[in-house]
Amino acid sequence: MPIGLIALALGGFGIGLTEFGIVGLLPEIAGEFGVTESVAGLLVSGYALTVAIGAVLLTAAVVRFDRKRVLVSLMVLFILGNLISAVSPDYLTMLAGRVVAALCHGAFFGVGAVVATRMVKENQQASAIALMFGGLTVATVVGVPLGTFLGQQLGWRSTFWAITVIGVVTLAGILLLVPVTAAAQGGDLRKELVAFRKFQVWVSLLVGVLAFGAVVGAFTYIAFTLTEVSGFAPAAVPWLLVVFGVGAFAGNLVGGKIADRALTPSLVTLTALLAAVLTAFALTAENQVATVIGLVLLGAVGLGTAPGLQLRIMNFAPEAPTMASSANVAALNVGNAFGAWLGGVTIAAGYGFVSPLWVGASLAAGGLVVLLVGTAAARRPAGAAVADGEAGSGTPREPSSAVGTSAP
Repeated sequence: MPIGLIALALGGFGIGLTEFGIVGLLPEIAGEFGVTESVAGLLVSGYALTVAIGAVLLTAAVVRFDRKRVLVSLMVLFILGNLISAVSPDYLTMLAGRVVAALCHGAFFGVGAVVATRMVKENQQASAIALMFGGLTVATVVGVPLGTFLGQQLGWRSTFWAITVIGVVTLAGILLLVPVTAAAQGGDLRKELVAFRKFQVWVSLLVGVLAFGAVVGAFTYIAFTLTEVSGFAPAAVPWLLVVFGVGAFAGNLVGGKIADRALTPSLVTLTALLAAVLTAFALTAENQVATVIGLVLLGAVGLGTAPGLQLRIMNFAPEAPTMASSANVAALNVGNAFGAWLGGVTIAAGYGFVSPLWVGASLAAGGLVVLLVGTAAARRPAGAAVADGEAGSGTPREPSSAVGTSAP
């Protein structure tokens, strides 16, 4: 794999640390700024909402520029946002820093995914995407404990100073190691927006919402499940979350490799397994051994879908891979918010701390149905289907190498 992918992965790690590293520091931040815990929580939810919005809007603004320049600009935005957070004198300034940093999140992964596929051979594209996303999954493993430890030892601002340094190193890596990649065919925004007229693009987006909603809907409340249902001591929870993160990291890399070999079959299999794993987890949550196994499998299967989903939407929008890729990142974040909300609704309704697992299983099953419908539509002859949703857009069958053959 090209060394430039390491720079993209480091950027993914820094962005993941920005998103997750603050979680364990909220009490200290709330105390210093004199706000309630729920108001401090807006630093997390506000970040996620900005990611979903910024992924599409910021990509639309930069689509006509060459992609390396865009990545450099996005990393400057990332550095600025975390620098604002590090020196913020009050809560509103802190929130502004979080918003600025979040703006680059979706566009960085969207543009970076396209750049990553241009740096490798056609049969390595999903693996390249997985390596870039690997930085994000590493952040899920170490982000909360590392950010919390550093913040507790040196003050919460030290965490944001550390992330700022990671941003500077990433910026240097992109400048030195990532090759210049031109904007998509003339950088025509209208051409990029054509992607949203395609049925298969919406299939990919909906599957992403449901699949990641399934994982996050279960994972958001997993600490309560582990302590109140499985009977683990609270002190064991951080280590159990690391187990989930290790599974997620491995699943992301393996998912990229199998997506390179057989994209659609791998996605169908992983989505079906996700529904099965969540169902089995819900049925065996009172057993501690089964729970540990369930955590590993949930991380592995859930995050294993990420590279394939990213490559699928790019394949079905070869004339607009940057916008489609960023829209997919937005969809995953919408799924995160939706799954967490729905899991909370079932707990509030009195269905217990296992109910988010059943919510996840239901969402994953829904994602499987949508994927199967989309796959069937893509396999129909061009003259008998309207899967692309526009006249003259070409065959709706899944293009096996659209990303690799489109103009850089």
